[in-house]
Amino acid sequence: MKNLTAKIRAGKRINDADFHRLEQEAGLHQLGFLANHIRQLKHPEKKVTYVIDRNINYTDICISACKFCAFYKKPEDKSGKLLSFTELAEKIEETKKLGGTQILLQGGLHPELTIEYYEEMVRFIKGRGIHLHGFSPPEICHFAEVSKLSIKEILDRLINAGLDSIPGGGAEILSDRVRSLAAPNKCNADQWIAVMEEAHHKGLRTTATMMFGHVETMDERLEHLRRLRELQDRTGGFTAFIPWPFQPDNTALFEDGVSVRTGGYEYLRMLALSRIYLDNFDNIQASWVTQGPKVAQLALFFGANDFGSTMIEENVVAAAGVSFRLSEQEIRRIVEDAGFLPQQRLMDYSAVATEI
Repeated sequence: MKNLTAKIRAGKRINDADFHRLEQEAGLHQLGFLANHIRQLKHPEKKVTYVIDRNINYTDICISACKFCAFYKKPEDKSGKLLSFTELAEKIEETKKLGGTQILLQGGLHPELTIEYYEEMVRFIKGRGIHLHGFSPPEICHFAEVSKLSIKEILDRLINAGLDSIPGGGAEILSDRVRSLAAPNKCNADQWIAVMEEAHHKGLRTTATMMFGHVETMDERLEHLRRLRELQDRTGGFTAFIPWPFQPDNTALFEDGVSVRTGGYEYLRMLALSRIYLDNFDNIQASWVTQGPKVAQLALFFGANDFGSTMIEENVVAAAGVSFRLSEQEIRRIVEDAGFLPQQRLMDYSAVATEI
């Protein structure tokens, strides 16, 4: 372990065998020490960034029926909803009044809407003068299938309509065994990677996520990280990585017996391992939305340099029984109490001048 520790402290890339050794032999404090060292090498200025945005779920109607999701409604469910453009405008204006700089736009896989609808929605949102961080890879794949177009054509049309960047949702675990169990109707791992690679080639920056703590093995978590690292080597298009634990309440996986909620200990270990392995990712985001503010504050010493979003609105995690809320002032106080300097940012991690 001494040689491996020296390798990591020297900033050298670890391999899969090194990852497994760390996961099996390193204690929590040792992982935190190593991850924090890498964080300090990448971000010596002691800043912790955050973004003010709103997560708008434009529809909860979805044909995917993912077993980990407590938010979706089946197409035949009369309680399912598609937001009107008037409702979108109200949410955007409220976001801007709160200092918001972007909209995180994601929704269910609606069986009837074609690319023309999404183009109109993008143009409508962009007409209100805000950055649009929208449509995860499963949505892009679904648009292509419904509209009988290629991924390239879908991306070109959305970019021409005004799409600015793509969120990393829908990755879950990039292993087809896991996806066949938890989300069999959603795009497979290769398709998720292909959407992101094509987006990067077209100049769109994107984020990457990992939802862990359900039916996956540690080998499959590593497979997920490996695929992200390899794509980042090829394109450099990811701005950040966001790992967060599965929330079981009100989900089909809970009914299947996956009922243990990942605690702070396991979350911090996985966060640190991700920072150490993903050496080509500059930014790692803490997940206060699932872990709460105290664990998220600890995450700043386990590799995270970003506190994520103020989440003016959040529906998916809340549907699974977890509902933490933080204002911008609270985020800044938490960051300062940990000994860091809070800095509002844009999606590309450029700074926003703040007056708090």
